[in-house]
Amino acid sequence: MTDVFKALADPTRRAILDELTERDGQTLFELCGRLLSRRGVSSSRQALSQHLDVLEAAGLVVTHREGRYKFHRIDTSPLRAVVDRWPIDQ
Repeated sequence: MTDVFKALADPTRRAILDELTERDGQTLFELCGRLLSRRGVSSSRQALSQHLDVLEAAGLVVTHREGRYKFHRIDTSPLRAVVDRWPIDQ
């Protein structure tokens, strides 16, 4: 669970997750463009790649390759441990 909190602590990583929530299955190139145009995040591809690595290590992003392209998808299942530990009142 520590990795999840570390991953969510950074505003750029939260913006990446927001973009993947709106449009799942993006390449690094697509994410760079959308983050800049829609959210004003002007990180380099290398910096975004490092952020994606942190999100992937936390289990919040999964990837798959198709040819030379690597697609990133959001996976919210690691957040279940947070909700299970501290239930949300309804």
